[in-house]
Amino acid sequence: MILKLIIFAFVGLMIYKFLGGKLPTIGKSSEEKKLDEDTLVECEKCGTYVTVKESIMMHGKYYCSKECLD
Repeated sequence: MILKLIIFAFVGLMIYKFLGGKLPTIGKSSEEKKLDEDTLVECEKCGTYVTVKESIMMHGKYYCSKECLD
């Protein structure tokens, strides 16, 4: 009986993976977010949205230009 349950679970898992399902990974925190270069961030001072690549980061905050940084 337990063998049938294990086989059924394994077959179900294989079907899930085959159809494109993603299983949760162990060890990665949900808080860890990697920002791509084309992700938009808001300037802390003026509220303008710029890409991460074009922005200036100071003390964990993003700024759109040197004028806003000052």
